[in-house]
Amino acid sequence: MHVRILGSAAGGGFPQWNCACPNCQAVRNHSVSIKPRSQAQVAISADGNHWFLLGASPDLRSQIEGCPDLHPRSQRGSPIAGVMLAGADLDHTLGLLLLRELHPLNVYATPSVATILRGNSMFGMLNRVPQQVNWLPITPGKIFPVQAPGESVPCFSCDPISVSNRYPAYVRGNADSALVDTEAVLGLILRWNGESGSRPRSLAYFPNVPHISDQLLATLSSVDLLMFDGTFWSDDELQRLQPGAETARQMGHLPVAGPSGSLEILSQIKVPRIYIHINNTNPMLNENSREYRQIREAGWQLAEDGWQAQL
Repeated sequence: MHVRILGSAAGGGFPQWNCACPNCQAVRNHSVSIKPRSQAQVAISADGNHWFLLGASPDLRSQIEGCPDLHPRSQRGSPIAGVMLAGADLDHTLGLLLLRELHPLNVYATPSVATILRGNSMFGMLNRVPQQVNWLPITPGKIFPVQAPGESVPCFSCDPISVSNRYPAYVRGNADSALVDTEAVLGLILRWNGESGSRPRSLAYFPNVPHISDQLLATLSSVDLLMFDGTFWSDDELQRLQPGAETARQMGHLPVAGPSGSLEILSQIKVPRIYIHINNTNPMLNENSREYRQIREAGWQLAEDGWQAQL
């Protein structure tokens, strides 16, 4: 499996356009210890020909241009075959509108997320002609095959795991009874067969996790590569910069540090681990910081734009 991290920051990117926190100031001052990042986006391919996006970042156009694997290979076309949506957050879905130029795509989403998006007239741009975007349902807990449009042989399979019932703020107040709690936010486990004679491989993509159950911990322990929610370092991170702001947990993110933080809970997992979806305020972005040293000493990597791997 080919894995490309196209973007690694939380919503708003890094630096964030309206923020002058110490991290954002350091990036603008071209500090050598801190790197700019675009909004979280991962691309994967089992064969190097058909590529699938985990989410659709608002920064997707520049991310595609920065990744030669995703460049067109004919006068009109793209190796991007589909998108898997783990939720309805704007920083996870707005990039779909950048893929509206009549290129056939399979878009996988829970019925609730599809209802939210397709209920907005702008997303009608994705279905102006037949066979433009094929919306395929995800059922949490039910493994499904991931295929390119028009292909009958799956590229790999996806095991979607419900991790939160929290819909984005723009959905709140929507009285639509069709929205199902378990369909709000997913973690995605991608599985595929290796080369002939090798064992199957797996990647877990969980950029938005409010808590870790024993069952989820056991599941994450069995994968070959874990990409996990690194949004906030501490629960009160935003409150210390902006009194009255929500805590990390109130926003649906388990903080990295502190009692019952992800660094502590996931310490027993020995597979390669990468923190992704990192907020601009997170002190571990500074590679000279105590926080950065702490995650590295614990065996974690910090996601960066352009990172790539073969599994």
